[in-house]
Amino acid sequence: MSEAVPVLDDLRRESEELDQLVEGLGDQEWALPTPAAGWTLAHQIAHLAWTDRAALIAVTDGDAFGRLVEEALAAPESFVDDGADEGAALPPGELLTRWREGREGLLKALTAAPRGTRFPWYGPPMSATSMATARLMETWAHGQDVADALGVARVPTDRLRHVAHIGVRARDFSFGVRGLNAPVVTFRVELVLPSGESWVSGPDDAEQRVTGDALDFCLLVTQRAHRDDLALRAEGPDAEQWLGIAQAFAGPPGAGRPAKGSGR
Repeated sequence: MSEAVPVLDDLRRESEELDQLVEGLGDQEWALPTPAAGWTLAHQIAHLAWTDRAALIAVTDGDAFGRLVEEALAAPESFVDDGADEGAALPPGELLTRWREGREGLLKALTAAPRGTRFPWYGPPMSATSMATARLMETWAHGQDVADALGVARVPTDRLRHVAHIGVRARDFSFGVRGLNAPVVTFRVELVLPSGESWVSGPDDAEQRVTGDALDFCLLVTQRAHRDDLALRAEGPDAEQWLGIAQAFAGPPGAGRPAKGSGR
């Protein structure tokens, strides 16, 4: 039995909540633009379906996943958009079925994964727990794009702790992907979850600190909102710099979202 069972349960719930947002939509709504430039609502779900399928292949067939990596290396600037475009072109019902089947297959495969197993990925190999946490982060982030497109205000949950965890773990990557040296000291991050409970990372006596609301931190590290629109506090120059460049996702630096009232 996989050690990832708790986060897998949260991943299932996160996926089901997003599914409820899209299951009854008409064709015109699937074509709505989202805050991600060039991506419709269908692109958002198609991307999740594409990535779930890639993750399932990584967990179940390492050789086949190696071929997916070769395809990505052959088109590094476009393979993500190409996958989203392909899925978005499907009839909505077929796309929804593909997403549901893929995510359920991945959940079963990760649940059955032996403890300690690591799977290949587009970056470093991942444990079942890390794979599930990454899928939850992406499901939540792209679900935010869907909600924004539909004008829906989602009720945040304590599942945000998984997104916050990846955001903190990706700190050094956020610096490195921009050609910057990552700070050598560990930061203290103190966040308030929707339940009112605290989520904490890092030593209590750290000089570099980030404090605030967990939802705001997760919106920041997934680049779903501009820092100027979020109530986060940084103490120390390194922590201040991090909040300007943080990203929880792999790949090149994202453009992020403009601040409200910026006119863009």
